[in-house]
Amino acid sequence: MGIKQSLKEKCLFLYKFLYKPMEIGSVMPSSKYLAQKMVESVPWHEVLAAAELGAGTGAITKHIQEAAHQQTKVLLFETDPFMLKTLEENYPNFACYENTTNLQAALQQEGIEQLDCIISGLPFFNFHQTLRDVLIAQIVNSLKDDGWFVAFQYSQQMKKQLSLHFHIEKIIFVPINVPPAFVYVCRKK
Repeated sequence: MGIKQSLKEKCLFLYKFLYKPMEIGSVMPSSKYLAQKMVESVPWHEVLAAAELGAGTGAITKHIQEAAHQQTKVLLFETDPFMLKTLEENYPNFACYENTTNLQAALQQEGIEQLDCIISGLPFFNFHQTLRDVLIAQIVNSLKDDGWFVAFQYSQQMKKQLSLHFHIEKIIFVPINVPPAFVYVCRKK
């Protein structure tokens, strides 16, 4: 990615954060260090179907594209219409959807029974508990047994809720990100 494109993404993220801070969750796109930690936590040789929730400007998506096998079906979810359109243009081989709360409906539409892996950049702690519960239920019901759930958060406040549904294999602290983040590497119980 060129410097001009990188600066454009950062400005877009800052604008969107100022406009809708509860939806965007950060002033900057995820760093390549955070994206690498998330993507390298997944055994891609076992993944036939995956989803990225809160794909934003594609900071993690580009690493998924590099790691996933060509036959892996990837679904991207992003609520911001401009970012979603950009994802559709930049990742034409990935199916793009607007609303993560309709994750299971999207799987049906794509002919996918269950996902092997879900990668999430959703700012869970910014959401009301009711929405968090709906999202977690969609994630749990969409993942196969023992499927991977890899999510980053800016605190460890979601640990208790995640541990109800997942075995938390490890939590990786990534200091080189704005703000620093925690990567939860989980398996469905």
